[in-house]
Amino acid sequence: MKTYTTTQGDMWDLIAHKALGDTKHTGTLLAANLNLWSYFTFPAGVVINLPEVERSTVPDTVPPWKR
Repeated sequence: MKTYTTTQGDMWDLIAHKALGDTKHTGTLLAANLNLWSYFTFPAGVVINLPEVERSTVPDTVPPWKR
């Protein structure tokens, strides 16, 4: 399983966006790390398990603000 090591100030939605490609995976990320639910804002150095998620592909013709 892949992991992500937090930096000071990371939050669940930011981690989902950075590591899994979209904030819509936040719930899946939380479910894969039940032992860390008490964190809202992370300190540096916490290792988080990254679940396998399906990454959607967006055509290049879609404007950047809609990706």
